[in-house]
Amino acid sequence: MKKTNPWILTLFWVGISFLTLFPIYWLFVISVKPAVELFSTPEVLLRDIYWQNYIDVLNDRTLREYMVNSLIISSCNAVLCTVLGFLACYALTRFEFGGRESIFFWTITNRMAPPAVFLLPLFLLLTQVYRIGDFTLLDTRLGMVLVYCTFNLPFAIWTLRPTLDGIPRELDEAAFVDGANTWKVLTEVVFPLCRPGLAVTLILTWVFAWNEYLLAATLTNFSARTLTTGLSEYVTTTGTAWGTMATISVFTLIPALLVFGLVQKHIVTGLTFGAVKG
Repeated sequence: MKKTNPWILTLFWVGISFLTLFPIYWLFVISVKPAVELFSTPEVLLRDIYWQNYIDVLNDRTLREYMVNSLIISSCNAVLCTVLGFLACYALTRFEFGGRESIFFWTITNRMAPPAVFLLPLFLLLTQVYRIGDFTLLDTRLGMVLVYCTFNLPFAIWTLRPTLDGIPRELDEAAFVDGANTWKVLTEVVFPLCRPGLAVTLILTWVFAWNEYLLAATLTNFSARTLTTGLSEYVTTTGTAWGTMATISVFTLIPALLVFGLVQKHIVTGLTFGAVKG
């Protein structure tokens, strides 16, 4: 790679960037075109911008409620998974007991199967096991937060493991010698050093919950319906509202792009933290 002509490398990365970004650009093009032009000869370059699709989506009260549901569910799930994942990973990496590696492996096993496999068990849990009188967790924000924890919590534990492994245990022992208890060591010694890894875990679990479709479409009806599931409502027997669907897709992209753009530095730091141990 060092001997390769820099112009060739530049053209290569420009081509990769074009292939990656063009679908996003084309999605925006579809969102700013009226329905009549979508079925005519497609034009790559924008000439006239049709903002009515965006106005319709913003004025739709139902879609605004879906967006609020997505924000609440994704944020609560990300915070819960990050906190629980941090505590679980600290216990698994710091305390000596038999079967630790087996527990690590067991936590990730539910990520090995397609989410569709868990639809029936999750439906029964939300409607029967967690039933309190006439109240069930089906089609509730709390229910969806717990459902997403089923898949994102193991991911959080495995994402934080390299970070905690990269923090020397001697720091914990020194704090214990100075009279600190486990809680102080966790909050005042380990937590500050884990911030990059925690930021990565928080962001990725948030994005996973924000983009999820299958579970939300099956386990919600209206009250806890998310923005991604709103796309299916525009595919009907009379036709498909491609412009509106593209507009909703743009709205689902914006938060993720903003989050990754603002914390990109922390993502790189968190993913490489603990990769090399002294």
